[in-house]
Amino acid sequence: MGNQDKNYTATQSEEVRVPTSLNAIALLVSLLAGIVVFLPFALDTSPLNAVMLRVPGNQGNWWHAFVGAPFFLAFPMIWLRLRAFFSKQLSTPAGRRIIWITVGLSIWATILVEAPFLLHLAGTSEWQRLSVLSLGLGIVIASATTLVLHRRHIFPTRACLVGLNTAYLANAALCLIVYSSATGPIRSRSGWLVTMVIVWPMVLEILWIFIQSSKAQTLVAVDR
Repeated sequence: MGNQDKNYTATQSEEVRVPTSLNAIALLVSLLAGIVVFLPFALDTSPLNAVMLRVPGNQGNWWHAFVGAPFFLAFPMIWLRLRAFFSKQLSTPAGRRIIWITVGLSIWATILVEAPFLLHLAGTSEWQRLSVLSLGLGIVIASATTLVLHRRHIFPTRACLVGLNTAYLANAALCLIVYSSATGPIRSRSGWLVTMVIVWPMVLEILWIFIQSSKAQTLVAVDR
């Protein structure tokens, strides 16, 4: 039994890679997420414009900057996907540390963005308010709780991907709801449309990682 535990620990440290086909799909999703940074999300304003406070009517403020910033999580996602193809080591301790700091800051920004909804100051309908709060905060709480419960059975790089996807989805869900009623030609909302497509593979990846970790946890329990 002791040898089995040691073997499992050794396997954990080896960072088992996902199939190349799945990683290729994940890379495509991440690249599309990276493109969204430069696409107009609503009112001809992209996440990059929001971060730079280039909002129509000179109405840009901290809220817009905090909404736009989490979209840049696409770039550490792309970095991890490319390492899976071209590097023997899927991630480094320093890289993972930077990713977790970035994820933490992103989640904190999303919480601040949701403060007006929590305080009834956003000027949205009650349905939109409840949807924003339940999805934005719900995704973070559910993912964080599951991650803590399965932390011993998730590879470090996969845990980073869960963190990145969770932080991205929490903000994306908020934006998709808030700007769902935005008007204008498709060109002026192309970022919204692409985001609507890519959030689903991100959700599926989180679920897949948690399912794999649950299987590993069950295997260890049976061995013992």
